[in-house]
Amino acid sequence: MARPELFQLENHAASANPQPNRYVGVRFSKDRVFLPEAGNTVVRHVVPGSRTEGVLVELRERLRNLPWGHRFAFTDVSSLHMTVFEGVIETRRLPECWPKELPVDAPLDETTEYLAGRLENFEGPGPFDMRIDEVTPFGLRLTGATDADEKTARAWRDSLTKPFTYRSPGHDAYTFHVTLAYIIDWIPDDLVPGYRQALAELTEEFRRRIPVVELGPPAFCTFADMNGFPPVMNLPGSGLRPVVHPAGKTLTKAR
Repeated sequence: MARPELFQLENHAASANPQPNRYVGVRFSKDRVFLPEAGNTVVRHVVPGSRTEGVLVELRERLRNLPWGHRFAFTDVSSLHMTVFEGVIETRRLPECWPKELPVDAPLDETTEYLAGRLENFEGPGPFDMRIDEVTPFGLRLTGATDADEKTARAWRDSLTKPFTYRSPGHDAYTFHVTLAYIIDWIPDDLVPGYRQALAELTEEFRRRIPVVELGPPAFCTFADMNGFPPVMNLPGSGLRPVVHPAGKTLTKAR
């Protein structure tokens, strides 16, 4: 299985970014508060209460304690997920990223209802496992646990272009990931070497500690911001049962 291109830490250094982060004031504030940015998506939640979740809580704190960690906005543990297919988002109303049958100014609630209807008869191409490829300042980059898993993960993305009726320009190059944080201010250049070494060490450690990332079944979800992804429906075809909160509340609707 070909390894994805390595994460380029230098692309997030201050010298490579003369302009402020364009997401500040849109996705989150300077003081790390997530701002309204609604949409929908298909994700696999990290299984609540799993060993993976517990280890990612530790990784989250390790990243927070790095020298520039105070300049990242960290997501809540309950929001942790891997995106399978990017749905629509209020801040990206583009024809190539919106259902063909709907105008790009269609209300989000109506768009979500429309897509949920199209997903009623959808069934995915099978189960797939993911493993850690690399730890980045933002969380995890993932890849299929085997060649077959990677092919199936990509097949899910391809199959979802039919009910969503679009294929975004970056569809094939998409990197699977679990986001733990978003950067607010670019990393000072003098911190880049230390970050690179720390991330290499974290990658080696957490690959060993999480050989397979425990994820629930793909689910069509809504979001009001980047810090919570409540499900609309569980998508069949993965062979997995809906994930459940420890308190007993089902995160995804069984089909």
